Amino acid sequence: MKSIISTLVAFASVTTLAFAHCGSCGTDEKKESKSAAVGKPAPAFALKTASGEEVTLAALKGKEVVLEWVNFDCPFVKKHYIEGHMQKLQKDYTDKGAVWILVSSANTEHPTYKAPEALEATAKEQKASATYALVDADGTVGKAYDAKTTPHMYIIDKEGTLAYAGAIDSKKSTNTADIAGSENYVSAALDALIAGEKIEKAETKAYGCSVKY
Repeated sequence: MKSIISTLVAFASVTTLAFAHCGSCGTDEKKESKSAAVGKPAPAFALKTASGEEVTLAALKGKEVVLEWVNFDCPFVKKHYIEGHMQKLQKDYTDKGAVWILVSSANTEHPTYKAPEALEATAKEQKASATYALVDADGTVGKAYDAKTTPHMYIIDKEGTLAYAGAIDSKKSTNTADIAGSENYVSAALDALIAGEKIEKAETKAYGCSVKY
């Protein structure tokens, strides 16, 4: 009996020491898993267009890249498209050399899911001036960037660093009348980036409909 008790005590001591030695292991793993952070390299991605062309972040190095999480059925997205505000923003900056990518991370079972051909067709109907419209049906890219809403906006600089993450603008509403009086965070960030200046508001809280993972 004494032998069994001694063995159990020894095991408990070893276990306690092991936990003490690795007390922060779980925390470190969580920190490492958060891949999208402003000021850090943007998560790599590879998505295909409807025609099968692969679009990768690596191939876009040397250009500013804008990622716009989109769901054309979302009233917050409609707010920015119905009168052409988002389309104008896209054109203004693609004309300046930026690559603008629409990303849909709706899963294939959700009613808002659009296959690549349908997403591209809808973007065309909306007269979007984005460079690409890409489907991320398994949510890999959306989760890597921690995209939570539509719209959720990200800007990547020419070196591949995440330079901005957050909302399109400062007024959380579905009313197009609010656009004129709001601060557009994306245009402000892009202007600063292109001018080689510091982005004053590099992170904001995104608003909109939830991404349908």
